[in-house]
Amino acid sequence: MLRHRLSSAVAALVLLGAATAPVPLAAQEPTAATPPGLPPVDARIQAAVDAISADRMRSTLEHLVAFGTRHTLSDTVSQTRGIGAARRWIHATLEDYARRCDGCLEVSYDPHDVVIQRFASHPTAHVVNVLARLRGSSDPDRVVVVTGHYDSCICSVSQEDSTSDAPGADDDGSGTAVVLEVARVLSERFPHGLPATIVFGAVAGEEQGLLGSTGLADELAADTSVVVAADMTNDIVGDVRGQKGGVDSLRVRVFAGEPDDGPARQLGRFAAQTGAAYAPGFAVELIERLDRIQRGGDHIPFWRHGYAAVRFSETLENYLHQHRPDDRLEFVSVPYVRRVAQVNAAVVASLAAAPRTPTGLRMTRVMESGGSDWQLAWEAVPNAPDLAGYEVTIRGTTEPFVSRVVPVGMMTSYTLRDTQADDLWIGLRAYDRAGHRSLIASFHNPEAQPAAASAPRPR
Repeated sequence: MLRHRLSSAVAALVLLGAATAPVPLAAQEPTAATPPGLPPVDARIQAAVDAISADRMRSTLEHLVAFGTRHTLSDTVSQTRGIGAARRWIHATLEDYARRCDGCLEVSYDPHDVVIQRFASHPTAHVVNVLARLRGSSDPDRVVVVTGHYDSCICSVSQEDSTSDAPGADDDGSGTAVVLEVARVLSERFPHGLPATIVFGAVAGEEQGLLGSTGLADELAADTSVVVAADMTNDIVGDVRGQKGGVDSLRVRVFAGEPDDGPARQLGRFAAQTGAAYAPGFAVELIERLDRIQRGGDHIPFWRHGYAAVRFSETLENYLHQHRPDDRLEFVSVPYVRRVAQVNAAVVASLAAAPRTPTGLRMTRVMESGGSDWQLAWEAVPNAPDLAGYEVTIRGTTEPFVSRVVPVGMMTSYTLRDTQADDLWIGLRAYDRAGHRSLIASFHNPEAQPAAASAPRPR
């Protein structure tokens, strides 16, 4: 059942798109052209979203802060203090979730030995990610990744201080709590998996240069059998009070890098509309930038590989509570973190449930029309037993969201007539019989696409 629900922020954007003049489309089989609306709400995904627990997330945050410091070079032997104790606790927590779902989660350590270039002594760090895989049922080689970094630091005081307390409640205990809770509810609600595999990652070494996430992204990119459908990182998603005043508990920012109609931006738009459908009243604010100015996060290594990759972050940051001893639990709003986790659960599950994003898109002028018509073609989506068809999507270059959708059934080509495509972004998505929709792939003109922008300095 299509649920027409929008948060006020997203509603304004979608209405703006819907108010534009319709794009003329010539009569052609099939003839229907419909506005996009919100995605259909899957009752099973909604139940998972509703099951996100603030109490469990508070418990996770209390445990993480209690380790004193989680600096990448901190103690690895103690059972109660340092990054070693933290990663063993995260591993044990995920193993507990795995037992509860009869082993549906594959829990593992993912180690990487990396030289920390930003430290003068250039020490080698043993960076260990903690991963849990919920294997896909029909398309297991397609992977949706969601991460938060569990390391902490007081980098604003001293980059290399690995012994003093660095509570890291917001940065990034909050993001780690999101990942663990989404892993709990999705493994509990989908013990036999969704079509695609989901990788839940508590990554390390972020504060020293995105070390753990770079290792994970490179690892996945090197595996030619794997298709990374999307990556989402949650970093600093817990504080609702701004450093210079103001309170915002009703929005979360999603940072999505260039190009304008590339994979990251498509994922950002998908997150905004999916969040509005499953978590009304809590808006996803799409920021068309890779990250905050001169800052960086764990989605960047995935973006550099050309994957759809975005960062979730609170809307009002307090920089005095980041990389400092004052990043304490008392400054984290657990109800807010819960809402961020709900959006994550909805987006991750929706992506994993949907067919693959179409590939092999080609867009050719039909010269018999004088060049005003376009022949669109694409490859059939594999590993999708419930595939119901494809939709051509149309968005003005200044519109925030797709404003027209043309269903084309199971065809793998379509002639787009009577449109001034030069003024539009033309895309394609696949959908299944339950209405789950893939990310949109764009019919890019390769000559018009800039090279990927240089990434900002990692924080």
